[in-house]
Amino acid sequence: MTLNQLNDYFNAFLKKENFPADPSLNGIQIQNRRPDEKEIKKVAFAVDACEASALKAVQLGADALFVHHGLFWGGCQTITGSFYKRISSFINNDLALIAYHLPLDANIPYGNNAGLAARLGLRENDLSTFGQWRGMTIGVKGSLPVPLTIEELAQKVLAPGEKPLAILPFGKKEIRTVGIISGGATEDVEQAIELGLDAYITGEASHELYHYVEECGMNMICGGHYQTETLGVNLVKEKLEKESNIECVFIDLPTKL
Repeated sequence: MTLNQLNDYFNAFLKKENFPADPSLNGIQIQNRRPDEKEIKKVAFAVDACEASALKAVQLGADALFVHHGLFWGGCQTITGSFYKRISSFINNDLALIAYHLPLDANIPYGNNAGLAARLGLRENDLSTFGQWRGMTIGVKGSLPVPLTIEELAQKVLAPGEKPLAILPFGKKEIRTVGIISGGATEDVEQAIELGLDAYITGEASHELYHYVEECGMNMICGGHYQTETLGVNLVKEKLEKESNIECVFIDLPTKL
């Protein structure tokens, strides 16, 4: 499988064309020297494209790096300083970069939000899309099989050893319905409140919204931007491993944020 064929494989189910307002450049962001000829034998997966993830991928012998957060976000940028370090890490080592941002958040069943829903055991027949951003739906909502306290919910949504950035226990003691948007979707708690959900799960925390959430009587878990977005890249990694002979590896570079 060449780089272009690999990207076609990813886009067949991630469908970047369904997210036209995503400011990131989904798909191939940096090609290798022969994108239509060179065989991709090993792919590394990481949450973020940065110098550290690129160099680790090279060290592991990867031909391409697949990430959730790529290098380009819709505007022009001079290739200097830190950005030069990132770009040169890929080009100097003939390492290709593929990034899928909102398509990876929103995808069911391989996205970040669907992965978090699966951890909680949200009923599959009740799982539905939730959370509008620039006209695109990126989250999920659903019902728990049994009611949970917010502390129990926080334990289930994060991997063993992970700790949330914040738990705001201002809603019902028994939580039955949950909305999920991973990463930096703090302000979208408003949509969960409007829908009357019992709890909202996202990545980042916000001082500005603390009193608003309290006054609205909402439960909210801020699980960490990184910690809530390792799921999608790993689910895609597992899919590629099962459906090809390409070797895959996950690079864990937590930011603790």
